[in-house]
Amino acid sequence: MQHIQGISRHQMRFSNLEDAISPDNQVRFIDAFAGYVDLIKLGFRVRTPKVEGRPGYDAKVFLKIYLYGYLNGLRSSRKLEKECFRNIEMQWLLEDIRPNYHSISDFRKNNPVALKNLFKLFVSFLKDADLIAGETIAIDGTKSRAHNSKKANFNQKKIDQHLEYIETKTQEYLYALEENDTKENQSKIQNILQKIERLQQNKLRYDLLEEKLKTSGEPQISTTDSDARALLVQGQVVEISFNIQAAVDAKHNLVVATHTINRNDRNALSAIAIEAKENLGIETYTALVDKGYHNGKQIEACKQANIVTIVAQPEQGKNKERITEDYLISKFQYDHTTDTYTCPQGETLKTTGSWHKKTTDRDSYKFKRYRTPKCRECPVKHLCTSRMTGRDIDRSQYADAVEENNKRYHANAQLYRKRQEINEHIFGTIKRQWGYNHTNLKGLEKVNGEHSLIMLVYNIKRSINILGVPELIAKLKKWNSPYKIKVLFLLKTRCLKLKLDFIFGQTKFLA
Repeated sequence: MQHIQGISRHQMRFSNLEDAISPDNQVRFIDAFAGYVDLIKLGFRVRTPKVEGRPGYDAKVFLKIYLYGYLNGLRSSRKLEKECFRNIEMQWLLEDIRPNYHSISDFRKNNPVALKNLFKLFVSFLKDADLIAGETIAIDGTKSRAHNSKKANFNQKKIDQHLEYIETKTQEYLYALEENDTKENQSKIQNILQKIERLQQNKLRYDLLEEKLKTSGEPQISTTDSDARALLVQGQVVEISFNIQAAVDAKHNLVVATHTINRNDRNALSAIAIEAKENLGIETYTALVDKGYHNGKQIEACKQANIVTIVAQPEQGKNKERITEDYLISKFQYDHTTDTYTCPQGETLKTTGSWHKKTTDRDSYKFKRYRTPKCRECPVKHLCTSRMTGRDIDRSQYADAVEENNKRYHANAQLYRKRQEINEHIFGTIKRQWGYNHTNLKGLEKVNGEHSLIMLVYNIKRSINILGVPELIAKLKKWNSPYKIKVLFLLKTRCLKLKLDFIFGQTKFLA
């Protein structure tokens, strides 16, 4: 029995690129979306065609390349250049245009803000296409490794360790130099002098780093990517990375807001929550957030922005005063009317009304202090506090917002459990399935642009899986946006191009 036979490589065939691309191929939506938007209005750097010299590429060509590339796990500009030559889908998408890798790379590097604007525009389209409900949104962050190694990241402690090592080794070499000098061993003396000189050069380098660190006012400094920071990834594991913030709608797990920061989650809630609200143009929504974001100031900011937060309440810290469970602060009842606390023994703790300020490495806030003179003669004082002066309760300026949030958290346990289902889906897809667990760019602004592109591509992929390419294109055609390119202008441009091609063709023929 014969095997299945292939077609001869020398067999001539009549075909075109259009026949090779099925109607439901994702490249058709990429082509439609890139052709729909006005890149100039979005802030993309678009080169003006020149009368003389070699013509440049249309910016839409590079946008199509990157949308297709990121959808298919390709981020390297060199790999994308190769795809333009060997990939039939890319040839159809670009009409067989083949830019070099340097031009491809420059587009992503030079348009970080515009890529973020494009992400926001697509979120607006998804909202109008009824794929986003805007009622329940889960907020979380994930770390993306920076283009900077641990060896190229320094804090004061690390610099001091290096300087101490240099000082110790220098003293060792000086003793060795003195010993060999008496023996007149010239070869060893020369070798030791070279090592001392190398140590002095290293010392100068660390002195400059120390000065730069003090000038910056930051607790750490990175030499390869100055914006990268050492962040806790899990437990005690630290990586030099960036922190991708994402707000995900519960209806279809589509990302509605994203930006990248170089710090941990504690002070990041209000910025991403308000961004999600602005992107969707809604009055209010419910935000589901994990305990890493629990911060009074941030919860208050969300409350002022009319965002209902359900942030998980963190566990109580270490009990330094050896307080028994019956006398924890949660057992003291606060009265808003009288601005007083009532302890489990029925005594009233009052405040003078003065605001005190507390500043830590992570926060700065004002608080009132509540106490009662009855503490000194209380028979169960030893169960409540170990302080001689009695029990003090500090109430933060954000206490009302925090208490309201904590009540919602305990009352909506079932709703809060959905948070992981919503958020972890996108992070699992992007980092585990697609392998986008690191950034290819340097600088916070450029990294923001790349991560916005990744989230945009995730939304495109997911919306295609939900509706399919033909229906999504149909909704795109019906969508009326201020960033829509003018069809009349587009037709005129194409007609002019055809006319010029005809004239130049005639000229070449006559020549």
